[in-house]
Amino acid sequence: MKTTSNTKTEITFEDFKAEVLNDYKLAVTSRECSLLGRREVLTGKAKFGIFGDGKEIPQIAWAKAFENGDFRSGYYRDQTFMMAIGQLTIEQFFAGLYANTDLKEEPMSAGRQMGGHFATHSLDENGNWKDLTQQKNSSADISPTAGQMPRLLGLAQASKIYRNVDGINTTNFSNKGNEIAWGTIGNASTSEGLFFETINAAGVLQVPMVISIWDDEYGISVHARHQTTKENISEILKGFQRDDSANGYEIFRVNGWNYAELIDTYQRAAKVSRNEHIPVMIHVQELTQPQGHSTSGSHERYKNEERLAWEAEYDCNAQMRKWMLENNIATDEELKVLEKDIKKAVRDGKKAAWSAFINPIKAEKKEAISILEQVANSSSNGVFITKIKNDLDTIDEPLRKDIISAARKALRYVISENSAEKLALLNWINNYLETIQPKYSSHLYSESELKAQYQTEVLPTYNDDAKEVDGRVVLRDNFEAIFKAYPESLIFGEDAGHIGDVNQGLEGLQEKFGELRVSDTGIREATILGQGIGMAMRGLRPIAEIQYLDYILYALQIMSDDLATVQYRTKGRQKAPLIVRTRGHRLEGIWHSGSQMGGILNLIRGIHVLVPRNMTKAAGFYNTLLESDEPALVVECLNGYRLKEKMPNNIGAFKTPIGVVETIKEGDDITLVSYGSTLRLVEQAAKELLEVGINAEIIDIQSLLPFDLNHDIVKSIAKTNRVMVIDEDVKGGASAYILDQILNEQNAYQHLDSQPKTLAAKPHRPAYGSDGDYFSKPSIEDIFEAVYDVMHEANPNDFPKLR
Repeated sequence: MKTTSNTKTEITFEDFKAEVLNDYKLAVTSRECSLLGRREVLTGKAKFGIFGDGKEIPQIAWAKAFENGDFRSGYYRDQTFMMAIGQLTIEQFFAGLYANTDLKEEPMSAGRQMGGHFATHSLDENGNWKDLTQQKNSSADISPTAGQMPRLLGLAQASKIYRNVDGINTTNFSNKGNEIAWGTIGNASTSEGLFFETINAAGVLQVPMVISIWDDEYGISVHARHQTTKENISEILKGFQRDDSANGYEIFRVNGWNYAELIDTYQRAAKVSRNEHIPVMIHVQELTQPQGHSTSGSHERYKNEERLAWEAEYDCNAQMRKWMLENNIATDEELKVLEKDIKKAVRDGKKAAWSAFINPIKAEKKEAISILEQVANSSSNGVFITKIKNDLDTIDEPLRKDIISAARKALRYVISENSAEKLALLNWINNYLETIQPKYSSHLYSESELKAQYQTEVLPTYNDDAKEVDGRVVLRDNFEAIFKAYPESLIFGEDAGHIGDVNQGLEGLQEKFGELRVSDTGIREATILGQGIGMAMRGLRPIAEIQYLDYILYALQIMSDDLATVQYRTKGRQKAPLIVRTRGHRLEGIWHSGSQMGGILNLIRGIHVLVPRNMTKAAGFYNTLLESDEPALVVECLNGYRLKEKMPNNIGAFKTPIGVVETIKEGDDITLVSYGSTLRLVEQAAKELLEVGINAEIIDIQSLLPFDLNHDIVKSIAKTNRVMVIDEDVKGGASAYILDQILNEQNAYQHLDSQPKTLAAKPHRPAYGSDGDYFSKPSIEDIFEAVYDVMHEANPNDFPKLR
């Protein structure tokens, strides 16, 4: 079902009536889906429900102003809007509720997200861009409150870039930057910092963004008086209203039950935002939430009788119905017939969605029962296997876990048997897992031909008389080559523009490429990330700069919940190949210590984490990533910008491979594994170890996610039979991750003659100053003595105890 606005200047009453009736039909359909959806949860067919009831009419008005090429960044109440733009059917609504893993049945996320989380397909089945200008677009939702806001900023900024930057191929992505990014948020969620940060940033950037605030006076069970100063978000934000002397927002207020005023408001908001490229806020007030927050509880527990009575009267659907009757658009009898027909259509759609979900699983169950019966008939433990089979058979509406669990338990009863039936069961289990597991686990990373690890290494080459320059010059010149080769590339961050970043890696580039491509931002890390996510979702190639690794913590929620999951939560139908540039390692002081790597590694799976040891390696990573379609975090070495490196003659062309380690010194006594700035200390320690007869092999990890795809570290350990991981993160952090990869993924334990060791930082943040660094993180002496102790244990005669 879809709503379209009649754009003729003069229309007949019959045309007007037909459009209004279609809108009402859509509103009732959405409401019936919410009501029946709740019942499906309470009967156990679905796990959880959170619905858009009470928001139907404003979302229909919004849909009339939403054009092809526009983008939505919303939250889990926008089902009516998705129906109105033709991107959500009744069957798809219930397929999402049941977590159907078939992308054709449940195109939002293939069952990976709970119902109410919406997306459209920006990519085809091969990971190639579709023509986004010819469809209505929705960026994939996330559940974290206000988490959609930073991405909204970037989606809007993309229109500004496409309108004002020359040389970009806009095919598939933009029509002269005329697209609006539309956001939605609940009134209570405006209390989140991400909301305020985004509102401020959009006002500064002046981008075509329209944010709708659905205000039903509650946040779960908590009233607005506990949420918002003055209980009114537009009242306290009225200082953002633009005027003749300053830029800002256009702010509208409208009652969410007034059909005619809603349509007028959204048309005016769209016109001013689209034409003037400014942000707009629409505070939609006096909304209701007929079923409460979610299926986890009843709203009657926290709303008094007066409020409940008011909600019954001012329910937006009820008010539209009343308005239609008063204006002779329909009779009560006509509407009753329509409403009855809709109830049946929703019930039929629900049944069809359930059949589409359960029938394939029933077929899988039938296969499993047949296999189990054969195994039971041939096994001496047949009575036990028969019970497992019968228990599975009694489950009328099984889940896949019921099926595979039964098969795996049955396998235990034939451990010591050798029969064709056992082999058939074993093969069935393996084939089932191989087929079914990807339905829940695929697309954490790209599966297209542009996958980062498919990019071939290109080594830097040098003239015979190559100059030695500061490392930051290699970076600077490489960025210049990037901006020339990729008109769609841009970089932004704190101090990134006018002064060319704090370490001069972008020196002079704003003058060459303009303020839109090399730009300064405010101190607001979460929305810097959001700018990058949104622009990357619209075909640009942004590089978001976070000044220091420590400041990533401000943006970690966005990186973890949004950026890292884009490919996964859409099953490969959206992507955001954002490059996040930062710097860290061996910093001095509690707040610039760069000791968050363990947390980062565990929280942003889905994003590559790259740790180049010098600026040439870093530049190579940027070149590689720009030819791929995956997001990455690149951590440059803060103390490496002024160290001398040879200037390559193939700037912009050389590529550092993703997931490949590099052996930078060969040896045969012990394998030392490290990365980043600490690697230089390891190199110095290795030189000093040679003086006492210990020849260490040194491996630079380079890429933490993914990690050593060729398993070169275990090949080194097979030679040295010893390994030590040296890391500036705290114990149990990145060093534990690295050792787990070496021992459990590469099975290096079978080659070890000595206990594997890790050498990490003290558990506190580093104290300030050079002495603070020395006594807080591994020093050259720490590394020397730790390696010496390993060799002493192995050969105390040649290496007597040191201390």
